[in-house]
Amino acid sequence: MTSLEKAKLMAKVLDSKKAYDIQLLEIGKLSSLGDYFLLATGSNTSQVNAMAQEVEDAMTKQGEEPRRVEGYQSSQWILLDYYDVMVHIFLEDTRKFYNLERLWCDAPKVDLSDVITAE
Repeated sequence: MTSLEKAKLMAKVLDSKKAYDIQLLEIGKLSSLGDYFLLATGSNTSQVNAMAQEVEDAMTKQGEEPRRVEGYQSSQWILLDYYDVMVHIFLEDTRKFYNLERLWCDAPKVDLSDVITAE
């Protein structure tokens, strides 16, 4: 599975759990952190937690385990690091505060219309 296929599968999973403002940023040419940042927002901490768990479950079925997981304690920002794809799942206020899209404004956005429903 390519890193793009992996990221799109994760985006589809997040969409199925009612995530909103799902964005995929291609960071591979800008950083050695990985190939993609996948950003999503949830309405409350329970939803953020459930979305992260659903991504982990789906990736385990694909034989993929995260290198690092952070944020389950507060569930305001959960990071799932899958080496080439880093998944950031936020509460809305936390996402606005950290504004990763602004920090990574040079990263091209990947079209996800083939895997997520219209927002």
